[in-house]
Amino acid sequence: MSQSLTDFSDLLRRTTRSAVHLEMRDVYGVDNEGKAFADWQARHALNPTDRASWWRPWLDLVQEATSSGVVVRRARIVSEPASGYIRFEHSGTFTNVAAGEQIRWLPRRQSSDLALPGNDYWLFDEQVVPFDIFDGDGRWVHTDQTDDPAVATLCAPAFEVV
Repeated sequence: MSQSLTDFSDLLRRTTRSAVHLEMRDVYGVDNEGKAFADWQARHALNPTDRASWWRPWLDLVQEATSSGVVVRRARIVSEPASGYIRFEHSGTFTNVAAGEQIRWLPRRQSSDLALPGNDYWLFDEQVVPFDIFDGDGRWVHTDQTDDPAVATLCAPAFEVV
């Protein structure tokens, strides 16, 4: 089942305890970040004191969730040396942290012995799992969502070991 940003926002707003996100790609061709990535490549950095210039509406949504008591965590498995895109993500991570998100990074070489799902995913309240499906160039294709307890049981500990 495909999922729009509105559907995602609704999922996060209905979450009461936790939302975790596991990212495993080194490059994302996400359309809404294209300009920000190009600006970063041209040496433009986000200004820590200019919150209005940060990624909106995403950070507003995260802050809304964390302010209501939802613990939002993200883990990124990354190759070394890091790709330009991962360095770009790292440079802006302070904005996610300021919104209340907890972010951790794991070098890919340390993940070889971990059993992980094949796609990036979110897990909401350990029940709903939207898998983000990307093409080979890192462009988002669609989201496959499930509330199958067996899938949630697979994804929850996978996130924790990362």
